[in-house]
Amino acid sequence: MTSILVTSQAADLLRARLSEIPGGDDVRLVTFGQADDHVLSQIRMALVSRDITGTSTKYVHSEALARFYDVLRAAGGLQWVHTHSAGLDRPIFGELQARGVAVTASSGANAQVVAHTAVGAVLALARRFPQMMRRQARHEWRSLAVGDMPPDLPGQTAAIVGWGPIGQGIGALLSALGVRIVVARHSGVPVAQAAATTTYADMASILREAHWLIIACPLAPATNRLVDAHMLAALPAGAHVVNVGRGEILVERDLIAALDGGHLAGAFLDVFEQEPLPANSPLWDREDVMITPHSAGHAAGNYQRVLDIFLEKLAHRLQRERAAAGRSQCS
Repeated sequence: MTSILVTSQAADLLRARLSEIPGGDDVRLVTFGQADDHVLSQIRMALVSRDITGTSTKYVHSEALARFYDVLRAAGGLQWVHTHSAGLDRPIFGELQARGVAVTASSGANAQVVAHTAVGAVLALARRFPQMMRRQARHEWRSLAVGDMPPDLPGQTAAIVGWGPIGQGIGALLSALGVRIVVARHSGVPVAQAAATTTYADMASILREAHWLIIACPLAPATNRLVDAHMLAALPAGAHVVNVGRGEILVERDLIAALDGGHLAGAFLDVFEQEPLPANSPLWDREDVMITPHSAGHAAGNYQRVLDIFLEKLAHRLQRERAAAGRSQCS
């Protein structure tokens, strides 16, 4: 019998579906918060779903999430953990991997949602929604016809950093709007839809023509603090930055300096170096910055998409275990 740690919400949704996969009848769902310590110590697998992480960040944990992590740490037979997130940069996952536990992510589950958010940010900044909303708050009637009009979006260039499911979704949507795309990715392998492709290390070479810098890559050694003063200076004057990747990829003080100096026209930030964003951060009150609280990927359908990915991976894992058991019996 394979014991899997899940939340009560996940258990309610998974019970009816376990019979759909081969070997599912031999799976026992252990509900967090309802099982005793002995049962918890016997778990072999776990699903970290959104309802247990909630609004916690990698830096600030709720009491329930901290207890959930403690159960994972204490389970000596733990073999596999699957998480709802697209990335594995939370410290707990590194801890588990260091002791040999397989950890998998739900890459693609929220990719379309994040892509919609990023492109929505481009449209909002391009059409100067933040400035108009500030004027609305002041009851100030001032048309875009007064002063410099916004440039047409078609024909502009967007540099997309990262070419996973999110980056690809952003590229498809922007291309449909007439935006030319260039891509920086880990491998540097040319992207057919892009006018140019480069590696992260050589990214400055494609930024000189980019009106938009859109960060959509995972946090990794190669991307940590990737977008710094040097990269921002490579952008043409009046460019915008959109970050829906990870906060640690963009050096915030360098972004603020570029905005203060007038080199950049604005930014949309969903992720930050420290989360929650401190109340005294200078980013909050800037009229040229749009802020959302790490919410670019949230949508009602995500939970079910994560369960679909989890069940597919579980079916493959159970199949491999049965095959290995069969070989052992034959030897």
